[in-house]
Amino acid sequence: MSRRILVVEDEDALCTLLEYNLEAGGFVPVIVRDGDEALLRLAEEEFDLAILDWMLPGTSGIKICRRIRAAPETRSLPVIMLTARGEEDDRVRGLDTGADDYVTKPFSVSELLARIRAILRRGGDEGDALRAGDIALDAQTRRVHRGEREIHLGPTEFRLLETLMKRPGRVYSREQLLDLVWGRDVYVEARTVDVHVGRLRKALNRPNEPDPLRTVRAAGYAFDETYG
Repeated sequence: MSRRILVVEDEDALCTLLEYNLEAGGFVPVIVRDGDEALLRLAEEEFDLAILDWMLPGTSGIKICRRIRAAPETRSLPVIMLTARGEEDDRVRGLDTGADDYVTKPFSVSELLARIRAILRRGGDEGDALRAGDIALDAQTRRVHRGEREIHLGPTEFRLLETLMKRPGRVYSREQLLDLVWGRDVYVEARTVDVHVGRLRKALNRPNEPDPLRTVRAAGYAFDETYG
């Protein structure tokens, strides 16, 4: 599956350049031109990496980066700051805010693509194993443990748990889970999500154990980062 890259940039020519080269590089770019729209997209959609211009209409790139790092559902999202500011103090400020990398304009598109791939490789390595509370999920071996007990899950329940654990605390609607777990090309009724969440709960929880899955009425489901 192609990685989705959020590009937050207000220069039209640069947006066109980045969109073309990211698509050519095998990514799916999503271009937005101001900080306020970027925050809305981050709240509603899943991305694998964000490229933020420092100076933006509305909310600045620095403020967006702070919001990304403060929110449990996006704190692990890789961020590259893109800016005309080249002084060392500015670079340090951008990195201190929580950016993973910093690229100064004008820049080489091939270098930017190389940095994106390097960051995503690091994130992929770290993402092979997920742990929250006493639950551990290993994406490479497809095994799940709760404490010392191995949890046996079907493929759909495994993908559902993996999706929820990647963003602890984030509430996913049934429609979002259908897209992320089943795929957009498959027609599945939203009620199916409820059935699989029920199966996942039954597999994960023994009597008197705290339930890590949180149901949010009229909204959807989340992996509760505070359980236990």
